[in-house]
Amino acid sequence: MQKNILLATLASVIFSGNVFAEDISGTWQQIDDKSGAAKAIIKIHKEANNNFTAKIIKVTPRPGYSPRETCNNCPAPYTNQPILGMEIIKGLRHVEGTNNYEKGRVIDPLAGKVYDAKIKMNATGKRLTLRAYMGVSTLGRSQTWIRLD
Repeated sequence: MQKNILLATLASVIFSGNVFAEDISGTWQQIDDKSGAAKAIIKIHKEANNNFTAKIIKVTPRPGYSPRETCNNCPAPYTNQPILGMEIIKGLRHVEGTNNYEKGRVIDPLAGKVYDAKIKMNATGKRLTLRAYMGVSTLGRSQTWIRLD
């Protein structure tokens, strides 16, 4: 009897938590880290090579803000590209056994800068934190995204 309880407890520990990280694929509401306002709706999908990419599928209107149509001072291949439909994250890879995704690149189409990117999804799979940085993660900014689907 004790052996069965021990096995059941061990199995519940092994098969819970972050062992089976939920996929970040789906539709997300991007929240501005400075104002707290909704910025855009982003669609994340998994590529055939198991990397994740993200595309802007809707720019969220905000009071007192006129949205920019094209990428501002962006390097190639983003130069003068429309923001709506732009692939803003490329190359993100899942870190096995965690809810973390690393080694991606993200562009800020309003500033025209490309950053290293990593994402951590919370345990419920309903929020993620995107960290954009140059070189060292501590020298960056974070945004929260909320799952819509």
